[in-house]
Amino acid sequence: MDQLPALLGVLVGTGGTILATLIADRSRWQRQQAARWDERRLQAYVEFANAVKEVHTYALRIANLNALRHGVDREHALARMEEADIRRTKTWESVLLLGDAASITAAREWRAAVTDIARYARGMTSAGFELAAGLGHANETRDRFYQAARASLGIRGSAVPQSDWLAGKLDIRTQQDA
Repeated sequence: MDQLPALLGVLVGTGGTILATLIADRSRWQRQQAARWDERRLQAYVEFANAVKEVHTYALRIANLNALRHGVDREHALARMEEADIRRTKTWESVLLLGDAASITAAREWRAAVTDIARYARGMTSAGFELAAGLGHANETRDRFYQAARASLGIRGSAVPQSDWLAGKLDIRTQQDA
């Protein structure tokens, strides 16, 4: 009976140690999982952004080639834009799977804005679409995507909007200029 308090102390200490170890292991596992998914989310956002930007770049080149009436480079650029569009479609699935609601919404808006520009480049837009306004809208939606993606990843500080800066850099040729 004299050893009962000591035995109870050992049992309580052992139980406490096991419980503390389980809690610490679970917490460490959750942190590792969060970091793992953050890495994959970052990769999905970067791949998607690169694919959308590639479509955007080719569409703008084609639009300028249309205005300048150069045919040979246009066909090559159209083929490259189609390849980039396929990449964009594939990377979209990763954003849908891994992104949060705000990032997915912003990505969808950016994708739609760039799609409008690509349609213009292909000569498939409806009447009333203006390239300059479309580019401005695409740049604004791009800024919103980066802002949402940074928040989703827990990146501190605000994203630096590029749309105003890009608006001053645009060299858009219209059919009247050519």
